[in-house]
Amino acid sequence: MASDPQAISVELPQTPDPVSTPVRAKAVTIGGVCKALELEFPDISISKIRYLEDQKLLAPRRTQGGYRLYTPDDVQRLRTILRLQRDEFLPLRVIRQELAGGRNEREVTPVSDTRTLRRASVSRDPGSLYSLDEVVEETGAEPKLVAELVEFGVIKGEIRAGTRYFDDTEREIVRAVSELARYGVGGRNLRVFRTSADREAQLLQSILAPALRSRNPERRKEAVEALENLASVTTHLKHLLLIRDLRKIAT
Repeated sequence: MASDPQAISVELPQTPDPVSTPVRAKAVTIGGVCKALELEFPDISISKIRYLEDQKLLAPRRTQGGYRLYTPDDVQRLRTILRLQRDEFLPLRVIRQELAGGRNEREVTPVSDTRTLRRASVSRDPGSLYSLDEVVEETGAEPKLVAELVEFGVIKGEIRAGTRYFDDTEREIVRAVSELARYGVGGRNLRVFRTSADREAQLLQSILAPALRSRNPERRKEAVEALENLASVTTHLKHLLLIRDLRKIAT
């Protein structure tokens, strides 16, 4: 099957207006959609857009040749979906309900709260720290679940004056796990994720070890950026492998 062209725009037919000449909306291919959204969503990819289509969240029309064509409304809907995933951490099931209820892009603007984690960074900044009560309040998780995550080493926190505090990343881990907990997944079950993450971190560290140990600040900075890029690629790869295996289960 031929791959989608990356730089094609197709004009959609519009009903002529006898009073004025409207600007005709253009439909773009899936590659064009990626280019249009990659600045706000660096991890966007053709496979991810196709996955959202498989999940019935998008329904672009197709040409006779089978190419997907996305209208401005389609792109707006996709942007809304991606923002709901990134900024509100909503699972696709809930996003589908939000869209069915009429929620649109104008109601989903980028979060300006600097404490909200949009994209985890490899380089650690001081950032904000959150007590157990704050984590529970912001994530909706049960205190018992947070305690389990600490017990099984999924998160560690930092002890200050006898009180354990958690950083941004750990808070979002709790948020993600609380969604899994709705399906009966507990801290004990998450050891497999922790083990997998440790192995991946060791692999990426071995790849960039010389540069990360360099005395040259610029070279170390470049190594950290490369580490983040590799982390993004491996995350996407895991997603694709998981979807492949889940499709086998579902068939």
